[in-house]
Amino acid sequence: MLGFAQLFASRLVKAAVILIAIVVMNFFLVHAAPGDPAMVMAGEAGAADEKFVAQLREQFGLDRPILEQLGTYVGKIVQGDLGFSYRQQRPVWDILAERLPATLVLTLTAFVLALALGVALGTLAAVKVGTWADSAITVVALLAYATPIYWIGLMLSLLFSIQLGWLPAFGYETVGAGYTGLAHVADVAKHMILPVVTLALFYMASYARLTRASMLEVRGLDFIKTAKAKGLSQGRIVTRHVLRNAILPVITVAGIQAGQLVGGSILIETVFAWPGIGRLAFEAVLQRDYQVLLGIFLVTSIMVIFFNILTDILYGLVDPRIQVSQ
Repeated sequence: MLGFAQLFASRLVKAAVILIAIVVMNFFLVHAAPGDPAMVMAGEAGAADEKFVAQLREQFGLDRPILEQLGTYVGKIVQGDLGFSYRQQRPVWDILAERLPATLVLTLTAFVLALALGVALGTLAAVKVGTWADSAITVVALLAYATPIYWIGLMLSLLFSIQLGWLPAFGYETVGAGYTGLAHVADVAKHMILPVVTLALFYMASYARLTRASMLEVRGLDFIKTAKAKGLSQGRIVTRHVLRNAILPVITVAGIQAGQLVGGSILIETVFAWPGIGRLAFEAVLQRDYQVLLGIFLVTSIMVIFFNILTDILYGLVDPRIQVSQ
């Protein structure tokens, strides 16, 4: 128990150092991008003269030296303040608090679905290697992996929403319906089907191919031959010996992708008008809303670091022989 506590504390210290480096790097990258937030706000106000633009720069601190702006920003981050949105005139925390739940519901549901289906299909393909089932799973996985995700989303929307009318084409919930309780949950779940399936297909293909390849490699090792010689059933050999040892590469890839999913759903949220932080990031880029962009980058970075730490912990649970170094 003490070793686990030390490992966790060590990971937290490293995560804090990495997070500080990410905050500084993101700050300079965002400010190096072309465009001026003051010009965008002045243009929207219909008064883009130099005096008004200078007033806006002074009001939001954009006229200060870049290092001074960085120091102010980092100081606020340490205090838990993500800043103030120039465009929306609201604290960044409030904006993210509205958008983040929708993204988490979408991405985590898609991740669990992709991982479960990917491992199941990959296991079936490895067990039935060389048969029609193996070929079918391989072809489907290859098509899902190679096809652009936005095209899949558009085609699913065209088929199930426009042609068949079974599912809503976009949005998080039915506007103006006023559902509450279970009715609201069912409405949101219905709107989730198309974006979740679209997002899960790509990652499902990756996990299926990786699981199949890893299981075929493990299946030829000596301890599997020993298990067969002992007369163990095929199901026990596959689940307790082959899959358990073959799942580690899948956990590695899934741990990396789980954090990336939160910030990498821009295309899906745009195609399906899903009100999450992916779509918010796209809007912030167009509006040169630096503070919102930096807030999104910080949240997604924390998610990536969190899932990497969780992956290290899962290693020891899946295979106790593995000792994760500090």
